[in-house]
Amino acid sequence: MNVVRSHWSDGGAEPRRATAGTAASSGPTVLRIGLGAQLRRKREAAGITRELAGDAIRASPAKISRLELGRVGFKERDVADLLTLYGVVDPSERSEFLGLAQRANAPGWWHRYADLLPTWFETYLGLEQAASVIRSYELQFVPGLLQTRDYARACTALGHDDAVEVERRVELRMRRQEILTTPGGPTLWAVIDEAALRRGLAGPDLMKAQLDHLIEMNELPNVSLQIAPFSYGGHAAAGGPFTILRFAETDLPDIVYLEQLTSALYLDKRPDVEHYAAVMDRLCAQVEPPNRTAQFLSDIRNAL
Repeated sequence: MNVVRSHWSDGGAEPRRATAGTAASSGPTVLRIGLGAQLRRKREAAGITRELAGDAIRASPAKISRLELGRVGFKERDVADLLTLYGVVDPSERSEFLGLAQRANAPGWWHRYADLLPTWFETYLGLEQAASVIRSYELQFVPGLLQTRDYARACTALGHDDAVEVERRVELRMRRQEILTTPGGPTLWAVIDEAALRRGLAGPDLMKAQLDHLIEMNELPNVSLQIAPFSYGGHAAAGGPFTILRFAETDLPDIVYLEQLTSALYLDKRPDVEHYAAVMDRLCAQVEPPNRTAQFLSDIRNAL
């Protein structure tokens, strides 16, 4: 059984140094965040306000804020004008920034599902695809990256009636899972509440297949599962499910993702990330150790 050794008590918020080429091989979401952060540093180093930066590209200060947070796409002309305003005149450095802007505007593979996805979840897909480590706690369902096709279909059907739409959403989820078996993919360290494993969605056969799949996935070198059993009562993650994403890119902080019914929160401030990282560390120390996972899953399966 794989045991992932990772400790995030520092919240992953240590100072990081980056260049315009940072994250050049990452997806567009991460590229936008990285480019925005670099432009913000250039602006601040030049002593220029958001108001003045907005005037330079015929935009509001709020638009500059969204650009610097990576929440909107970049026009190459705007990037060029901002670089000029910030005193970036070296041709090679400008070329790096403009090339990064061009790549940041390229659509991700999930673009063909855009009609199904709210903007806040498109952002998560981009971050998930670029993460180097994903730590999550799930209370009601098996994590999406570990669901079988039938289990994913049963979950999706809880909120959607159109059969064609359900199948497209299931295909999207299956495509997301490819990161776990792709060379260089992320490490997944998930804690699953026993309630999610005993919640029958469509009969015992479906759940047996899902439990078999979890046992199989837990054998992957980059996947480690722990179970939070009923017998432990209350535990550190009393507030509900959450995910912490860490990135190899030196320019990006860790991000905590909190999904809600019709929206999501993305937390990247150091105190918030440190709090959730500490909760995850305590949770992992409190619940069943990784070397008990396979047997725990088998016991639940055999009881169905």
